[in-house]
Formats: sequence, structure tokens, C-alpha cells
Amino acid sequence: QVQLVESGGGLVQPGGSLRLSCVASGTIFSAFTIDWYRQAPGKQRELVAQITSGGSTNYADFVKGRFTISRDNTKKSVYLQMNSLQPEDTAVYLCKAEGTYYRGIYYGPGWGQGTQVTVSS
Repeated sequence: QVQLVESGGGLVQPGGSLRLSCVASGTIFSAFTIDWYRQAPGKQRELVAQITSGGSTNYADFVKGRFTISRDNTKKSVYLQMNSLQPEDTAVYLCKAEGTYYRGIYYGPGWGQGTQVTVSS
């Protein structure tokens, strides 16, 4: 199972930007689809963005045009560039490695602990 650690959260004013990082341990990081989720207080966890092992990306409608997900397999990292942040983007942001098969072996999903993003003036 891959281990994930997020960083880069913090307090930012509306309209500002943050770049989140998700760093993985393990030797087959490149095989995983990686997701960014977020969870605000009292709300369900929701998918924000996804990047596949091949580099294809998907975004939730509420972040399209503002957030960009990318990966650097040499650094076993996935990034979430967040621009034009709004108070409603305030949440704990978590990355997830989806379960995957690699060379006939199944590797289960893994979650990071999350990083807090607060958008406030």
C-alpha cells in the first residue's frame, strides 16, 4: 500500500493561490491514479481532481478553470495548483492513491492525512 503525505495548505485571502503537494512512498507510484479530495466541516468528502497513471486529468465542475492537477513521477509527487480561491474552497484537502494492479499484483488504495486550506479575509 502506498503511503501519502500532503503539504502546502494554509491561510489565504480570497482570490489568492496555493499549491498543494502529495508525496508518496513506494516504488510503483507511476502506476497509480491519484485523486485530490476535500472535506469541509459538516460536509461529505468530495472529489476535486484526478490524474491517471497516463497523465489524463479530470476535474469537478466547481474547480474547472481554477485548479490544475499535475504529477512528477520522478519525485513521486502530485500537485494541485489552486488559483482564484474562494471561502467556499475552505476544507481539508486529501490525496488518495486508487487501488491498482501492477504486474499482476493488486495494490490497495491509500490516503494521506490531509492539509488544511482556509480562505478568508
